[in-house]
Amino acid sequence: MDSKEKRKYERARKKVEEIKGFYTHLSIYLVINGLMLVAATGVFQDSFMPIHFPDWSYFTTPVFWGLAVFIHWFYVFRSPINPFKNWEERKIKQFMEEEENEFRNNSSSF
Repeated sequence: MDSKEKRKYERARKKVEEIKGFYTHLSIYLVINGLMLVAATGVFQDSFMPIHFPDWSYFTTPVFWGLAVFIHWFYVFRSPINPFKNWEERKIKQFMEEEENEFRNNSSSF
């Protein structure tokens, strides 16, 4: 496999890992917040009125965590306005150039 194909493969592999991470995050969000909402309604308590509407304070975790899930989705599925994409590419090129310069300096000293 030549270097161009290898780079394409690595980018594709990274993208798949990011998508998998997003779906894992979303699954955990749904399960945990579903259980929290069920617990907040009083289903697990023995009382005269077993189900009641939870207080608004029970919704802060799902709302803020939901915002984090949305940001994760926004990042993974690469919206047209992704400020991190160019930064990543620039950093990768910078590190590759630094490594090449270091290799040249070390090999020329012998």
